Amino acid sequence: MTPSDVDVAVELDTLISQLSLEEKVALLTGRDFWSTVPIERIGLRSMTLSDGPSGVRGPVWSELSPSLNLPSATALSASFDPEMAYRYGRVAAAEARRKGVDVVLGPTINIHRSPLGGRHFECFSEDPRLTADLAAFYVNGLQDAGVGATPKHYIANDFESDRFNVDVEVSERALREVYLLAFERSIVESHAWMVMSAYNSINGATATENDLLATPLCTEWGFDGVVVSDWTAVRSVASANAEQHLAMPGPHGAWGDALVAAVRAGEVEEAMVDSKVRRMLLLAQRVGALGEAGPQQFEAEDGVAFIRAAAAEGMVLLENRGELPWDGAAPASIAVLGSNADQARTQGGGSATVVPEHVVSPLAGIAEAFPDAAVTYAVGALNQVGLAGLPADSLTNPATGGAGVRITFRDADGAELAHEDRLATDFVWFGGDAPIAASRVVEAAFTLTPGADAEIELGCAVTGHARLWIDGDLRVDEQLVPDGEDLGAALLSPRVAAVPVSLRAGVPVEVRFDVDLGVRDDALAGALAFTLGSRPRQGAPEALIAEAVAAAAAAEVAVVVVGTNSQVESEGFDRDSLALPGHQDALVEAVAAANPRTVVIVNAGSPVVMPWRDKVAAVLLGWFGGQEFGHALTDVLTGAVEPGGRLPTTWPAVEADVPVIDVTPRDGRVVYEEGIHVGYKAWLRAGVEPAYWLGHGQGYTTFAIDDLAVDGPVTLAAPASASLTVTNTGDRAGKHVVLLFAERAETAIERPARWLVGHAVVRLEPGETGTVEMPIDARALAHWDGAWAYEAGEFTLRAGATAADLPLAATVTLEA
Repeated sequence: MTPSDVDVAVELDTLISQLSLEEKVALLTGRDFWSTVPIERIGLRSMTLSDGPSGVRGPVWSELSPSLNLPSATALSASFDPEMAYRYGRVAAAEARRKGVDVVLGPTINIHRSPLGGRHFECFSEDPRLTADLAAFYVNGLQDAGVGATPKHYIANDFESDRFNVDVEVSERALREVYLLAFERSIVESHAWMVMSAYNSINGATATENDLLATPLCTEWGFDGVVVSDWTAVRSVASANAEQHLAMPGPHGAWGDALVAAVRAGEVEEAMVDSKVRRMLLLAQRVGALGEAGPQQFEAEDGVAFIRAAAAEGMVLLENRGELPWDGAAPASIAVLGSNADQARTQGGGSATVVPEHVVSPLAGIAEAFPDAAVTYAVGALNQVGLAGLPADSLTNPATGGAGVRITFRDADGAELAHEDRLATDFVWFGGDAPIAASRVVEAAFTLTPGADAEIELGCAVTGHARLWIDGDLRVDEQLVPDGEDLGAALLSPRVAAVPVSLRAGVPVEVRFDVDLGVRDDALAGALAFTLGSRPRQGAPEALIAEAVAAAAAAEVAVVVVGTNSQVESEGFDRDSLALPGHQDALVEAVAAANPRTVVIVNAGSPVVMPWRDKVAAVLLGWFGGQEFGHALTDVLTGAVEPGGRLPTTWPAVEADVPVIDVTPRDGRVVYEEGIHVGYKAWLRAGVEPAYWLGHGQGYTTFAIDDLAVDGPVTLAAPASASLTVTNTGDRAGKHVVLLFAERAETAIERPARWLVGHAVVRLEPGETGTVEMPIDARALAHWDGAWAYEAGEFTLRAGATAADLPLAATVTLEA
């Protein structure tokens, strides 16, 4: 401890001595969904926490308080650029300060163990080192600005199925080498102020009561921050004897009065409570919530401009047969096709979702970027499963006569408790002042005046007894029950009831809705979400494809935007297939046959199989590109910006080839029987060729790498440095990502075929040569055997662009 650390500890202990047991325990459970308990007499204000891996929502989930919608974490990781991760964290910090948020619940740094993981768009990579490098810089970006970061979910929450109850069986070696590494770096190097414990169990003990919270987190790594539970993950007073420090949400939960009683009964030591309170006060001091200092002020870059740049930096050019960029004569006519072209997915589903002020779709971006081209659109294949909110400019509030919707909250006797006037038809109350817990019935009313004729299905998505009237006729009267027992999925991905409606341009339609919530006593009883919206009426898929083919045949180029939807990639459930949903594969095949200049944009957050990838002129992976997706896309198509991304995860040619894929619990367990062989390591062990290895991605120029050399041995005290030269052999400026792997042929232990030990980004002008240096420390060559162990001797280093394309080799010696 430094003298200043001692002073801080004394100061905090003095404050703790002024608190009663009841006050101390109150600090360890949230005041509500998103904030902590204040104690003004010791100078402690409430701290606000917010979901925020890809945009900071704040305590209110509403179009009245919009947020920046950043590109998904997979887009960020595809940049392979720690500096981009730092800027990403910094932009998130600025959003947090704008919204009065003290701690951001991110980054999400679980590993892409199986491509079926429903939440992988929110995580970084299949590789623990790449994940760790980016996570550390993301944390620094937030905390250098005085906003707390929360690496999550600790630990082995790498899938969503039965996440509340499943027990993950995983070896200690795999935990240390694969699943804990990014958390370790975030703590030891970047000193994260908070960590979130997961729902699942690990090797028989739930995460909020697991010994892993003590060792390695708080002891070995010296974590002095706060372990916050995932929402409702604390289930017992017993967890207070673990290094679990804050139970969310509040004010009710497993602690509170029960913890006070447990302390008085001697079941929990008051010193354990004091230790947790000390951590809470230290967090408050760090974010400016304790004393007079207040939150740190800082300058931030333009958030919207950053989103556009970051989205392009993460886009991966998977295939390019001489088609891109369109930097010469612009196409005279462009057929834009696909459901996601107009209704783009800019973010994944679940708690990471934010409400942006605007979204630029690929269709809008292309029309803007090519003003002199004839741009036509056809849906081609439907990809909408849930309901899309209704256009704000078509809604009239019957109570005010202005734009929007009237929402009314009523108690069990029908008395009005409150009302809200809203401007959209997607609603989530998860925090805020709305009287959800006291409401029995919630109503919505508006007039819909369509701008064009349309044949749609109009309906509601909600949990409860829903009724929907259209022009006075009761069209929906149904008890909508969620699938499964996942409270988060029930809230954010409820069931849909919809009926066919014929709309006529300018003809108003009166819509009235109510939902009887029943009597609720679950942990999220104070939360509610529902959507009133539409989806296209299902027609014959052949007719939709034929319309798209006709548009493609008549155009100079065709741009097909394919992707996933809200029922494919979201928190709360895993994927059941890597195939694109609906008839999108058939759409691409047909369009490519009609127009050889077909460019496919993949709008997905994690791997999909693409059976047509060799039949099209180009394939560009746009991920979930954030609110500036359409602008970033056209920046890349026109060559104004280099497609800067490389795959952070191996993509299969066919699903059956994936060596580690199972996410289905059996008898309440998921066994990580592959051990340390995850991602490309599993592919290499299986001897199967994927469609694209980790690191794959093309640019608009070419590069040559040479002269791999190592400056000396690696010792426990000092790293070595690997260096090589990179030359831009093309005729335009560009970016290259260099990957460095280690191998050990003669070894006494089981090892992967190779593993990533370094990566670097280099940007060069035409003809320019640069030198890349990558440090190699002893930990990069270590293995876990009850402690970190070091097998002395020679390791082979291989450098190149992907996990398989590695033309350069050198040796390095580990002196242990």
